Amino acid sequence: MSKYDVIVLGSGPGGYVTAIRASQLGLKTAIIEKESLGGVCLNWGCIPTKALLKSAQVFDYLKHAEDYGLTVKEYDKDFDKVVARSRGVADGMSKGVQFLLKKNKIDVINGFGKIKPGKKVDVDGKEYSADHIIIATGARSRELPNLPQDGKKVIGYREAMTLKKQPKSMIVVGSGAIGVEFAHFYNAMGTDVTIVEFLPNLVPLEDEDVSKQFERSFKKAGIKVMTNSSVEKVDTSGKTVKATVKTKKGEEILEADIVLSAVGIASNLENIGLEDVGIVTDKNKIMVNDWYQTNIPGYYAIGDVVPGPALAHVASAEGITCVEKIAGLHVEAIDYGNIPGCTYATPEIASVGMTEKQAKEAGYELKVGKFPFSASGKASASGAKDGFVKVIFDAKYGEWLGCHMIGAGVTDMIAEAVLGRKLETTGHEVLKTIHPHPTMSEAVMEAVADAYGEVIHL
Repeated sequence: MSKYDVIVLGSGPGGYVTAIRASQLGLKTAIIEKESLGGVCLNWGCIPTKALLKSAQVFDYLKHAEDYGLTVKEYDKDFDKVVARSRGVADGMSKGVQFLLKKNKIDVINGFGKIKPGKKVDVDGKEYSADHIIIATGARSRELPNLPQDGKKVIGYREAMTLKKQPKSMIVVGSGAIGVEFAHFYNAMGTDVTIVEFLPNLVPLEDEDVSKQFERSFKKAGIKVMTNSSVEKVDTSGKTVKATVKTKKGEEILEADIVLSAVGIASNLENIGLEDVGIVTDKNKIMVNDWYQTNIPGYYAIGDVVPGPALAHVASAEGITCVEKIAGLHVEAIDYGNIPGCTYATPEIASVGMTEKQAKEAGYELKVGKFPFSASGKASASGAKDGFVKVIFDAKYGEWLGCHMIGAGVTDMIAEAVLGRKLETTGHEVLKTIHPHPTMSEAVMEAVADAYGEVIHL
């Protein structure tokens, strides 16, 4: 039996980052993966979707070349090549993870891992042991009972990334990040897209101002938006899919080539030995403390299998925190109130901290500022004037309670707010931090200036 200090189950952005940090700390480490290194994020999620969205963006530029003073007489798309490019990007990233694991002298064990009592893991009949076993098995597309996925007409995100043929029409169920990113991609490629959301707003976890702006942008792009609506059933017996949608006005039958179910994710907890070891779960999540220890000593869990935001960067941070604690380092618990969220449709969305509604409900007296990109020189020059930056401060102490952005490139801007909040900066400090001109990031400073009644460019 092979013996390790640390064994990690799963090689997604939680698992492989955890394994590398463990090795850096001098711990003999192995990682178990049943499929491709990099997990869902690198192979079927974060990375390949961004490649698809980049193709959509370039195609959109071609469509609007005249807006930039350019003449493009002929252009077209090759859907197969767009998909192939996305897969190539994903394969390259997976090979990159393989290189990093080899560089850090981590043993890669291929197969399906199942934990056992006594700090052991069975991988397809072969047994391994470790002082510390970290579960990072991730999640998959969640299926609703009334919306079963057949992988052909009713699909999840994996199939949406590798369709053999571009559908003429598509219904997207759910308007979280996965749903709206695919809705944008297929619409930009020329598919007739309808998005169905149960709640009153698209991207319902975002600040309400952001949700309303996003919905306007989607409608402007030609996407049909149905909020306060739910798909009750689907009929896949014909050539197309017929979806019965319940709305406030009654039932409506929608017809499309494909229905994409994007109603969240389900943790991969089945058949990995949790019951055999006695690890406590609740609502399809493994229960852990601040250091990701389960109720059974020597067993840990991070990422999508534990409560909290199911985000790649969260999984990585949790894994690093977990192994640094194992190695005896002084570690701070993660502040889940300062986790940035990003959506990569057009326009992009990025946010951190409280929404205006949450801050009011928490009893804060607020200073709220907003700066539209329509007043930004860089945005005008770029032809990307949709959107804004919104900031929320505590009026009493100047604490930066929340930051919400919608527009081009905002996913690359949100880290300023995350860092500022981490360092407990105040509104006046942000205001006195010189931002370069012309940039999209100036909008952060301008929004803060608006909150404090000092805005110049509005």
